[in-house]
Amino acid sequence: MLATLDRIDPHSDRIDMLVALVEQLRPAKLPGAEEASIRIQTLCQLLAGHPQQAAGLRNYLARLLDSRRHASLYTDIGILSNDGFFTELKRRISYRFLPPALGDVYLNDAIDQVLYVNTDYQWINAVPVADWIALYAAIAAAPALPEALAAKPRRTALLGMLEAIRTLSCRVCALGLEPRLIRSHADIENFDSPFLMQNIEVNDYLDGYQRMLAGDGAAPEDARHLLVMLDQCSGVIDKVRKNAAAQGTSVALTYLLLALAQSIERLRKLLFLVDVSGELPAAPTLDLETVAMEATPASCPPTSLRVAGAIALAQELVEAHNHKYAVRDLFADNIDLLARNVTENASRTGEHYIADTRGELGRMFLSSAGAGVVVGLMALIKILMATLRAAPLVEAFLFSMNYSFGFMLIHMFHFTIATKQPAMTASRIASGLSSKDGRNIDLDSMAELINKVFRTQCIAVLGNLATVLPMAWLIATLWAGVTGSHLVTRAKAAHLLHDIDPLHSLALFYAAIAGVCLFVAGLISGYYDNKAVYTQMAQRVTQLRALARLLGAARLQRLALYVENNLGGLMGNLVFGILLGTIGTLGYLLGLPLDIRHVTFSAANFATAYVALDGVMSWQLALTSVGGFLAIGAVNLLVSFALALWVALRARKIRFKQGMSLVRAMGRRFVAAPLDFFIGPKQSRSDLSDLVPSRGIK
Repeated sequence: MLATLDRIDPHSDRIDMLVALVEQLRPAKLPGAEEASIRIQTLCQLLAGHPQQAAGLRNYLARLLDSRRHASLYTDIGILSNDGFFTELKRRISYRFLPPALGDVYLNDAIDQVLYVNTDYQWINAVPVADWIALYAAIAAAPALPEALAAKPRRTALLGMLEAIRTLSCRVCALGLEPRLIRSHADIENFDSPFLMQNIEVNDYLDGYQRMLAGDGAAPEDARHLLVMLDQCSGVIDKVRKNAAAQGTSVALTYLLLALAQSIERLRKLLFLVDVSGELPAAPTLDLETVAMEATPASCPPTSLRVAGAIALAQELVEAHNHKYAVRDLFADNIDLLARNVTENASRTGEHYIADTRGELGRMFLSSAGAGVVVGLMALIKILMATLRAAPLVEAFLFSMNYSFGFMLIHMFHFTIATKQPAMTASRIASGLSSKDGRNIDLDSMAELINKVFRTQCIAVLGNLATVLPMAWLIATLWAGVTGSHLVTRAKAAHLLHDIDPLHSLALFYAAIAGVCLFVAGLISGYYDNKAVYTQMAQRVTQLRALARLLGAARLQRLALYVENNLGGLMGNLVFGILLGTIGTLGYLLGLPLDIRHVTFSAANFATAYVALDGVMSWQLALTSVGGFLAIGAVNLLVSFALALWVALRARKIRFKQGMSLVRAMGRRFVAAPLDFFIGPKQSRSDLSDLVPSRGIK
């Protein structure tokens, strides 16, 4: 390390010497907090014991900082660009393969050259702030070059921050007046926009600051009034995010809100660093006073606070710089709110898939039975389509349309496919896990909800099977009676039975693929429900004049409301049908083991094969086949439910760790009322405190 200090030229602004010095500080293993801290302390001791090398390092860093432009470092790193989500995504992907060219003009390019390891932020953040402040003090205490030769890094950095404040303020003003934001919060048009007013205040503040630097005026007032305007801007952002739960949202709006919030937060931190009054509070995200007190226990002057604030900002910039091409971070930052609204819509839809009383369970059984009849007809049509021997892509299209129109018909008739429930009910359970105070969850109420979901899904599966089996059997029997030949040959019947064999085929693996398709269909359904609300679909449909002349105003209004309320369900069923119809063909074309198994169609195929074999089937084969389609149903439900619950919990940022306590609560419910556990109570009961005591835990 001392040899590296000896090679530093105080009159040079080349970056290679700083790169070499940082390589001496970088620990061998991450996070390496102790090792990095020891190396920082060693550097401080070397600077204290070798004044000449300390002076060389100070003047080298001063010249390096003075030769670079600073503003873009504060306005670009850690803040989303104005290009939009998909343009930013494309940029990050392309730069991961071929990074942009680096120059000697901007300070952020210097960081790119010095901290070239993407994990550098880990050890930099792990080093105690006290060590960084000690290093700063050791460098600052070193002798400087004569005035004629010395660089002016402090003035360069200050001017860079002032320029960044002006740029960020203009950016906040422009983003705050975007039409999509105004549409989500119309009060911006009725009152003075805080986004516009903060820009006016910032320009006045910076003009006064420039006069002070030029020696033409006194120091400007502190920027407390600016912080008030920024608080109002943050308040608008919070209101728009809350309104998104009812009005829907979009990727573009979510991206806009995040870019605004990041710009406002950076403005707060820069205003604190350039403040000359010493009385401006720090950004609310960092307790700088505590940090500075830990670094300097004896006293805490404003300069210590400012150094601590600068170090905190530097650590933030380094971490953001290391992640600036991370695609995962872009998705994590932007998709959370959209996923929350998608799953929120799925949660509201999931209310219709949860039966409370025995009467509601009976209605769910009838609804599921109706779906079983339609699936029996869909299975017949698919078998007939397969006899056409069409080209693979044509056959995939025919199968997809059969599935899609069939599922959409089931939705329009208000019937229920059992496997469509998990993607909806999982979101409902996740919303139940999101407690009002963010800490306590009523596990007994949660157990009641899960119990309702469990028995409702069981009844729905039974309803589907209760009609699809006799319907498929009846169709196959009538076909044989009318045409004189079976719907499928004996070889085809054997193939259908092999396809649902859980032991000697990939039936359960294909059932898991179908579960993923069900999960995707649930997301699509929630997405379009959100889109229908956000884009005011009903109003747009009623504005179609040609359709109004054809249907009349009253019918068009009913159609518009139906489209807005059912767009998600229709699109989810359409996509689900396309997925089921194309995955098998995709696997055939790619030579991969890809196919789907769905419980209701597997049950229909079993009944069709049974008729084709003239009812001659060993009990072992019958047991294996029945167990096969039941196992397929269980895998369908489990996979789709697990994926939907995982996404719903992630969207709500819930970390649920009381699994065993919830299982015990379920056990108490079963012991208290075993019959009600499976078939539900006769009447709805919102409060079960008379059965088991309510127990909320942290």
